[in-house]
Amino acid sequence: MKRAAVRFTAVAVMLLAMAVIAQAQQPVRVARIAYMTAAPLSALTNRIDAFRQGLRELGYVEGKNITIEWRSADGRVDRIPALSAELVQLKVEVIITGGGAVTRPLKKVTSTIPIVMAQDTDPVGNGFVVSLARPGGNITGLSTLAPELGGKRLELLKEVVPKLSRVAVFTTPTDPGNPQLRKEIGLAARALGLTVQYLDVHAAQDLETVFRAAINARSDAALMSASGPIVVPNQKAIAELAAKNQLPVIYTLPDYTEAGGLMSYGVDLSDLYRRAATYVDKILKGAKPGDLPVEQPRKFEFIINLNAAKQIDLAIPPNVLARADKVIR
Repeated sequence: MKRAAVRFTAVAVMLLAMAVIAQAQQPVRVARIAYMTAAPLSALTNRIDAFRQGLRELGYVEGKNITIEWRSADGRVDRIPALSAELVQLKVEVIITGGGAVTRPLKKVTSTIPIVMAQDTDPVGNGFVVSLARPGGNITGLSTLAPELGGKRLELLKEVVPKLSRVAVFTTPTDPGNPQLRKEIGLAARALGLTVQYLDVHAAQDLETVFRAAINARSDAALMSASGPIVVPNQKAIAELAAKNQLPVIYTLPDYTEAGGLMSYGVDLSDLYRRAATYVDKILKGAKPGDLPVEQPRKFEFIINLNAAKQIDLAIPPNVLARADKVIR
């Protein structure tokens, strides 16, 4: 009986060792995904790092069990359709998009490859999903609530700029969320007793023109709501134009304040990009994008650049400074 038990144990150990060896010899599945944006990748370092961090937290290591095809239109919107077709030909398993300017062309060329929006101003209004709770189709991801935040930015301008009465709002007319943005800002402006002047930015060359128009109209401050590849690569130039024209401007993204802008209030985009990795993980494990609800922001950032305030001789009230998540000195 003892000999039989010993033999049984030896056989069991041998079988277990063989199973471990066989498992170790099995090739590791390497998922192939893609990230596509209209703006230059160099302008999105923080967001890309956050996305990679999210993947690492879920056990994905580039070059080991996942590869990422990086694509950027470098600010040239006309390149996006060709890049979209290229990714479809590569037959990647998931495509992550950095804004509606990329999601829309991809939607036209594929209805089967899952698309994860790392950010979008209005997924329902843009026609990307049927509803936030049940997206349907092959697109899901995260929303930035961009139109709804316009009113909050006007409130902050009202607190910071003495005797604020007229505000210039720089917008992107081709952005599908632009009508909703104007509606939200209009409601807030009426409640605050402000007059709003909308100035459209069609191209980077328009930036100096719209700033000049704002000054000529005697605007007391401005809200930079223009978005996409037109403005993202030009954030430093925009901040310099604001200083040159002595115009207090509030921005939608922290990138502007980091580049020398006065202040920004908006969604913590790094948090959205980190969370986008969760969608990738679920889809790679078999979930259908149409069944994954579109999530909304959880973190918001209010950042003030005191150096920019000094440049235009603007004193930031202490109670406003106290509410800032970050103060650049």
